Amino acid sequence: MRRAALLLSLFALAGCGAEAPDLFQVKRSGADPHANVTIVVSDAGSVRCNGAEHALTAKLLLKARELARNLGKQAELGLELPPGPGSTLRYSANLETGHVAFSDRSTGQPKTFFQLAQFTKDVAEDVCGINR
Repeated sequence: MRRAALLLSLFALAGCGAEAPDLFQVKRSGADPHANVTIVVSDAGSVRCNGAEHALTAKLLLKARELARNLGKQAELGLELPPGPGSTLRYSANLETGHVAFSDRSTGQPKTFFQLAQFTKDVAEDVCGINR
């Protein structure tokens, strides 16, 4: 009887409309006003760009999930790279596991930082309509 009550409680909690968690938030900043964007990616398949909500394609949602997984270790370490010479864009990302920050010309960037920059560009332009 006790086990049945526990199972019912778990099912009730699972179905009570809890919102899907955010995968990550990324802020891109630069001198160009159109460079400045804050993107919050939800695991439910949506993205908020500077507060306005948009639907993500399945392909972009899968990329976002993969990025969140692959950035996990670097975020856990709090990896922040200084800007390199001639940097124009700065990226700062918050994940459940921590934080990363880098510039477009930071030296020693891991592959995942380049992927995050590309994802940010793609979402800003193709989903949010924010072109630089």
